[in-house]
Amino acid sequence: MTAPAIRLLAPMLVVALAACAPAPIYKTSGNTLNVPPQQVSSSPQRYLNSDVVWGGRIVSVSNLADHSEIEILAYPLDNSQRPKPSDNGNGRFIAVMPGYVEPLNFPSGKLVTVSGRLAGTRNDRVGEAAYVFPVVTTNASHVWTAEELRSGKSNFSFGVGVGVIR
Repeated sequence: MTAPAIRLLAPMLVVALAACAPAPIYKTSGNTLNVPPQQVSSSPQRYLNSDVVWGGRIVSVSNLADHSEIEILAYPLDNSQRPKPSDNGNGRFIAVMPGYVEPLNFPSGKLVTVSGRLAGTRNDRVGEAAYVFPVVTTNASHVWTAEELRSGKSNFSFGVGVGVIR
C-alpha cells in the first residue's frame, strides 16, 4: 500500500471506530463531578450540591412513604456512561427517587446509571460494618439491558491476525 493511500485510510478508520461507541446518555455540565462515591464519602461537605453521573450494580430497593431509595455498588463508567463491573467497585451510594419505584424494574444485580445532585451523606451499615453512603437526589436513571451493554463494542479483535468475535 502506498503512503498516500495509508494517509487516506487512517482517518477513515478512526472515524469508523469512533462511530461504534454510543454517545453518553446524560449530558454533563461544569458542575458535574468526576469523582467516585468512595471519595465523596471521605469528605462530603466538599462535594455537597454537585451534580454526578454514577453507575453500578443495584444492591437493593427500599420504598418509603414519599420516595424510594436504591442502594448501588458503584463502578467506573465507560464513555457511554455504562458501568464497567470490576472486582472491588468504587464504594456504595444511595439514589433517592421521588414516589414509588417498582423493585421488579430495578432488580438486584442489574447495572444502572443515574444522574442527579449530591444531597449529603448517610451513616448506615453494610452487613455489620459502619458505612458512609453519599446520597444522590436522582433526576434520571437507566437500567441497562444485556443488549445495550453489548452494543457499541467492536466485534473485531486485533492480535496475531484479525478475528471476529461472535
